Amino acid sequence: MNAISKILIVVITLEHLYFMYFEMFAWETIGKKTFKSLPEHLFKPTKGLAANQGLYNGFLAAGLIWSLLITDSDWSVNIATFFLSCIIVAGVYGAISASRKIFFVQAMPAIAALSTVIIQKYL
Repeated sequence: MNAISKILIVVITLEHLYFMYFEMFAWETIGKKTFKSLPEHLFKPTKGLAANQGLYNGFLAAGLIWSLLITDSDWSVNIATFFLSCIIVAGVYGAISASRKIFFVQAMPAIAALSTVIIQKYL
């Protein structure tokens, strides 16, 4: 993968590690600041649900890290493509089901990264 693809993947990885952190460990503090439309009294009872969601974000970040560590360029691209596609699907679904903002925060960066990965592979 080229440097631009790798930089975008690192940025997206850091984003998902941050999501993991605040959903798993700071749901009742950072979560309240992030999800202002959710009534405050719901943060404590939804802590377990948020932690589960955070775990999934951690898996997405782990997959992207893995894609950067693979020395075989074809497999690196394949793994990055898979995990970026998962993030895009999750971002689109989140935009449809929860908030359009999710598309711009989650799906758009992954679309940009996947575009660079695919362009680099076929050019």
